[in-house]
Amino acid sequence: MLKKVFKYLGITLLVVLGFLALYFLAVFSLSRIATNKNAAPGGEITMYILSNGVHTDLVLPISNDIIDWRETVSIEDTKANDNSAQWLAVGWGDKGFYLETPTWADLKFSTAFNAMFGLSSSALHTTFYKQMKVDENCRKIEISKSEYEMLVAYIQNSFEYDQSGKVIHIETDAVYGNNDAFYEGIGSYSLFYTCNTWANNGLKESNQKTCVWTPFDTGIFRFYK
Repeated sequence: MLKKVFKYLGITLLVVLGFLALYFLAVFSLSRIATNKNAAPGGEITMYILSNGVHTDLVLPISNDIIDWRETVSIEDTKANDNSAQWLAVGWGDKGFYLETPTWADLKFSTAFNAMFGLSSSALHTTFYKQMKVDENCRKIEISKSEYEMLVAYIQNSFEYDQSGKVIHIETDAVYGNNDAFYEGIGSYSLFYTCNTWANNGLKESNQKTCVWTPFDTGIFRFYK
């Protein structure tokens, strides 16, 4: 009996190790294959990609002739309610991670398990900024109006809306500062579709330089050095 237990444990371990090996091989390979190689450089609209070392946000001008983001996400949803913001950072991710895990020390097994296997809902995190500073974790991108329109549509389709057509603000104290807010999102986070996959797909949708697939921010930032 004991031999059978160890046998099945050994098989399970081999399966898990084999899966992880294939997963990271795919990460290594696909995150290095560029898409939209012929993307035209430059454009009328400036935006940024911003990383905290793990998670990528798409940073957009607060308002232009294409969209005023304040009509979608209200500054009044933030603690500061500061109308001087010039930029809006938008990120998509697992709702449990966003709201229940302010630090890695707060991470629960149930939250991690649900997130890895797409068992929980998603949320969008928005942050208002007065200015942006280019550095190793923040890169400037210039895109055309038509490309920006595609990116706007992609982000808008990531929000969940109520019956009146408004995004659904998540009332919570689990914000990261005085200038951010959370909203209900569409889709589920998983090992194969992470916050960085979402950002990468948004750039891909708007004909920017991206990789085939990445769950990590490095797969995006290697194309914007």
